[in-house]
Amino acid sequence: MDQQQLEKVRDGNGFIAALDQSGGTTPKALRLYGVGEDQYADEDEMFDRIHEMRSRIITSPSFGGDRVVGAILFEMTMDRQIDGQDSGHYLWSVKQVVPFLKVDKGLTEEVDGVQLMKPIGGLDGLLERGVAKGMFGTKMRSVVKLADPKGIDAIVNQQFDVGLTILEAGLVPILEPEVDIKSPEKRSAEALLKAAILPRLDDLPSGQQVIFKLTLPDENGFHGDLVAHPRVMRVVALSGGYSRDQANDRLAHNPGVIASFSRALTEGLTAQQSDEEFDAVLDASIKSIDDASIT
Repeated sequence: MDQQQLEKVRDGNGFIAALDQSGGTTPKALRLYGVGEDQYADEDEMFDRIHEMRSRIITSPSFGGDRVVGAILFEMTMDRQIDGQDSGHYLWSVKQVVPFLKVDKGLTEEVDGVQLMKPIGGLDGLLERGVAKGMFGTKMRSVVKLADPKGIDAIVNQQFDVGLTILEAGLVPILEPEVDIKSPEKRSAEALLKAAILPRLDDLPSGQQVIFKLTLPDENGFHGDLVAHPRVMRVVALSGGYSRDQANDRLAHNPGVIASFSRALTEGLTAQQSDEEFDAVLDASIKSIDDASIT
């Protein structure tokens, strides 16, 4: 593991950019960016368009390691190039931004108030490729809909069990058990989730750390004991459907937690903007998220 990258992730100012939309979420991300479904003929062209968007963000003068700690990439982005370099190597060598890889394959149907991750086929090979492509860590998402203890235990166990496999491969997992912001039991679900997480953290192998990506909580400072836990490298927050202003406001009330926003990061960016306009909008977006992460 790269010591410089580890120190940046653990101590660096800024936030983690989530640039990991996959097949299911790419059409919506492109629509918001001003690229309609009539502008690509098939899935291959769709992924070409989203890579163009991501490359434009990453190569922008506004995007750099002074305010962006890391970036989470979709597998296809990891496998592609930016300015003639593998995406992960470009991020670190040119931008000083630490690369992460999304490894989950989507969600199962809801059972016991949660959506678990689908089985991750070929995970060992994917992790091996991630190491070779310069990834520092991974990210995987599952979703809590209701405050159901059985479902929440299942989600936490799955996240940690797969997380241990990732640690063994030499990568740092971002565990993302998201609580749906529309849940009618959001506050109770957050309490149950944290209660299930803490004992599993104590069981991690000595010297190993994980990162958490969690929903912005209803109670200010709620993730404080995770921020301070010796087995937690960093706690980052997802925007989860909140607007950028809402997400930034909530984030500013949670000391020690930094952002890992996706849609809230790209809000206002369009393919039709000139490079100057694009860079200005992205700069304002990055500044606002960075400011909210400094708490």
